[in-house]
Amino acid sequence: MFRQLLNWRTVLAIIAILIISGTVIYSQYLARKIARDEKLKVEQWIDASKSLINAQEASDITFAFRIVKDNQSIPIIETNEKDSITNWINLDSAKAANHPDYIVKKLRQFKAQNPAIIWTDPNDSTRLNRYYYGNSRLLNEVRYYPIVQLFIVALFIIITLLSLRSSYRSVQNQVWAGMAKETAHQLGTPVSSLEGWVEMLKEDQRNEKIAHELEKDVNRLRLVSDRFGKIGSTPQLEEVDLVHQINNMVDYMRKRAAGKIVFAVNDHGNKQVIAKISAPLFDWVIENLLKNSLDAMEGRGSITVDIHDDKKNVHIDITDTGKGISSQNIARVFKPGFTTKKRGWGLGLSLSRRIIKQYHKGEIFVKHSEIGKGTTFRIVLKK
Repeated sequence: MFRQLLNWRTVLAIIAILIISGTVIYSQYLARKIARDEKLKVEQWIDASKSLINAQEASDITFAFRIVKDNQSIPIIETNEKDSITNWINLDSAKAANHPDYIVKKLRQFKAQNPAIIWTDPNDSTRLNRYYYGNSRLLNEVRYYPIVQLFIVALFIIITLLSLRSSYRSVQNQVWAGMAKETAHQLGTPVSSLEGWVEMLKEDQRNEKIAHELEKDVNRLRLVSDRFGKIGSTPQLEEVDLVHQINNMVDYMRKRAAGKIVFAVNDHGNKQVIAKISAPLFDWVIENLLKNSLDAMEGRGSITVDIHDDKKNVHIDITDTGKGISSQNIARVFKPGFTTKKRGWGLGLSLSRRIIKQYHKGEIFVKHSEIGKGTTFRIVLKK
């Protein structure tokens, strides 16, 4: 259980959380330290400014002048006893000249950021000044740095996950294509041999009917081999009458269905429904869905194919009266390897979805399913 949870995605998420948490904690520590230093600098600036104002002619004002001059980063607003603005530094002078409320807005902002530093005249306690100061650019950058880093880390994780997912899909596609082409190659020789045997059977008129039916199955097997060979390559899409195509496939499956299975195709009055498809691959999808329906009914029931045509799309619903699919399995039926049968690899629906989505740019999904009553698969094709 622990190994399943501790996969590479979990490790990546833990590393990202640790990086972000460490950055936030250290950034906040630096921000508090810079804030204390800036408060001390403001206090020194106030003392130096008052020293310059009250300095005697013979006194040395070099140090005080240097302190006042060095403050180029911390904005400060001075107010009197009535909290009216009397002076300010390190603010945009152009905005202050063009917008009378600029300094007032800054005063409200500074009051929210830091408590005022009060200076009282040592000779007259009724005279005082309040000094409101804002955060320097450096302090703001340190405080907002974690947010920027969070965005960068999140972007990095998203790009990494997308790249890994794309790489995984590429490898998976190559494996699928390789397996399909190898299967087509392996089928080639026995199919050719069967075709030869069919020709020999045709020579005897007594076997003509058997040879004719057997030839249909051999041709079907050749078609399956050709389908496997086309996996991995881009098929040519042609305008095909879906009503005719589906009826042919249903007729083929009807003759080979065991038990009491009733097949029906409802075209809703549309004698022709044209869509661009690869006929061999589309037949494969319909065949897979019909076979799944047959397996679900165990020799008794009905299969209905509804063809709905609208202006933009064609909807094909294949409904059976089988045992249905449980709600927890509906989301898994198209995953490679999933099957409820004792035999089979669980690849039919996965390949069907790939054919419809990747090659035909359509959709295939479970429209409805109920245990004991049946299932409806829907295919959506663009016209």
